[in-house]
Amino acid sequence: MNEHFERLITRAEQVLERLEAVLPQPLSAPDWSQAIAWRYRRRGNGVGRLDAVKHISGLALSELREIEPQKEKIERNTRQFVEGRPANNVLLTGARGTGKSSLIKACLKTFAPQGLRMIEVDKADLIDLPDIVEMVAERPEKFIVYCDDLSFEDGEPAYKALKSILDGSVAASTANVLVYATSNRRHLLPEYMAENLSYTHTPDGEIHPGEVIEEKISLSERFGLWVSFYPFTQDEYLTICGQWLSSFGQTAEQIAAARADALVWALERGSRSGRVAWQFARDRAGRADG
Repeated sequence: MNEHFERLITRAEQVLERLEAVLPQPLSAPDWSQAIAWRYRRRGNGVGRLDAVKHISGLALSELREIEPQKEKIERNTRQFVEGRPANNVLLTGARGTGKSSLIKACLKTFAPQGLRMIEVDKADLIDLPDIVEMVAERPEKFIVYCDDLSFEDGEPAYKALKSILDGSVAASTANVLVYATSNRRHLLPEYMAENLSYTHTPDGEIHPGEVIEEKISLSERFGLWVSFYPFTQDEYLTICGQWLSSFGQTAEQIAAARADALVWALERGSRSGRVAWQFARDRAGRADG
């Protein structure tokens, strides 16, 4: 009888072990001394974890050119945050390749000695954002939750999770967490021509957006600071090309000689952006070293 009972206990323990392996596990804190940035990843078994980022972008704020107004706003807001003063969640929108993501990473490098840390979260994993915020709420560091290339389709659950964290949850927002997001569009949900029919008109001629439109702009409005980026002019693009070429060891004469090729490079790609300038400089410097 005892032998039979022991076999039942053993089988029950095995079943419990298997159940524990497939059930969602609480988010466990990493060793915060390992890094200044982490990526949140949800594994196939539904368990989320923070992976330390070993290699951080070495770009400094001073190396970002032709975006001085945007840089001043982001740097000021981040400085307020790390110094314990009121600061805003930030939405960086506009033309692709103009330095939105680079600016956030450069802020991390600048303010990490003052306790700034970063957690990168993909759009699909934003549904777990409340758990991430709760985990770091009692930490002494300041955390930027970084979401790159953010946009949503109708009905995505991550949209409501982010909306609640920014403003609207029953839980108070924590003083040591801000959300910095980049997007190519200011309104983070797609907009359709038919939705214009929901606008209403008052007798005195005023126009009021309908509920659908109001819902679509409500997420963007929860970011306290909007920073817009615009396509570079030809002169701005060439200045950035020159800066990157200089960082690769090119002389002033070599940089001047590269201007025509830099313009052709941009024309072939249909864009004069900081990213295109960086790609041109890498190609040019690489061929010069060969």
